[in-house]
Amino acid sequence: MNAVIRPKEAYHEQTTRNMEKFFQVPDWSAQQKVALTCRILAAEGHESGLAGQITARGPRPGTYWMLSFGLGFDEARASNIVLCDDDLNLLEGEGFVNPSNRFHLWIYRHRPQVNAIVHTHPPYASALSLIGQPLKVAHMDTTMFHEDCAWLPEWPGVPIGDEEGRLIHEALGDKRAILLAHHGQLVATGTIEEAAQLSVFIERAARMQLLAQSAGEIQPIRAEYAKEAHDYRLKPKATGATFHYFARRVLRREGDEVLG
Repeated sequence: MNAVIRPKEAYHEQTTRNMEKFFQVPDWSAQQKVALTCRILAAEGHESGLAGQITARGPRPGTYWMLSFGLGFDEARASNIVLCDDDLNLLEGEGFVNPSNRFHLWIYRHRPQVNAIVHTHPPYASALSLIGQPLKVAHMDTTMFHEDCAWLPEWPGVPIGDEEGRLIHEALGDKRAILLAHHGQLVATGTIEEAAQLSVFIERAARMQLLAQSAGEIQPIRAEYAKEAHDYRLKPKATGATFHYFARRVLRREGDEVLG
């Protein structure tokens, strides 16, 4: 029997249909997703004391969910995710709103399609930022950043003011991710799930880049293939399933208290 040969687009369409059919994920609340993202990134080595923030748009315009300041990512649970307004005033929950989240507000104001932001100081992304090197996309697992990762070459200082917010949001532009010189990484996406996934993989991409450079010269890949893989890896159902996988690992290890 002769094998059936189809154009590649047909397999993309078939995969998308199957993802829609088989990738079902729990209906977690925004607070639960933010808490899970905190725990996922803690497990991935993104913890840097109290530095770094994970935020998401709240239930009303100009409101945002975030971890109560003073807690580490590994202490996050749905009950200590607080709600604040567009000037970082506490609206719901108990705790202290993180003043470093002010630069997130600039991105939210200028990018209405952004619903979640993650900023962390993981070691390998931070190492790239120390040597002034943008992210290089040359592997399938890094293609989700193809033409989608900006670079801020100058550190504007502690990001608690408006000037830092302006500089970072302008450098980010319409991209999902950015490396911040002498600082770390940031992703700004349409969903919490996508923000978590990109944060995990930008650190893995930075680690891979540093390892590769220690052995030789990184070889480029064809732009059209990188674009195809970028879109494939960021299919919403695939992103949701990836987040659910990371979350299952957290819940097996740390229990359902994260959700409460």
